Amino acid sequence: MNDSVYVGNAGKDAALDRGWLLGHFKDVSDPRHSEAVEIKWGVHPQGDERAQWVTGEKRTALLVLISGRFRVELPGRSVLLARQGDYVVWGRGVDHSWYAEEESVVLTVRWPSVPGYKVADEEDRAGVLA
Repeated sequence: MNDSVYVGNAGKDAALDRGWLLGHFKDVSDPRHSEAVEIKWGVHPQGDERAQWVTGEKRTALLVLISGRFRVELPGRSVLLARQGDYVVWGRGVDHSWYAEEESVVLTVRWPSVPGYKVADEEDRAGVLA
């Protein structure tokens, strides 16, 4: 068995780590650890939206619609991804947010993989407030 090989299922693995399949946040011994790129399999119920805009972006991103209708908000522009395979790319310095108009699955690729963009969820905020 080669420890530098990982075989999985995006839907199942994504559920274990907020959708993230690959990036700096995986253990360094895991073949999915990367400081070069991050990959997310995002499953979003209708009406799901990012809790706050990403500002001060230091990464480039590609977001591809697998299924559903998904809106990406950019400064002065709203991009609707409505057909399977529709995608949007934005670069460093471009703030953004998103909204799932229908139940949606999206694949996001970002580079490089750097810490500092996680939005605290209810559990994280509860721990901070406790």
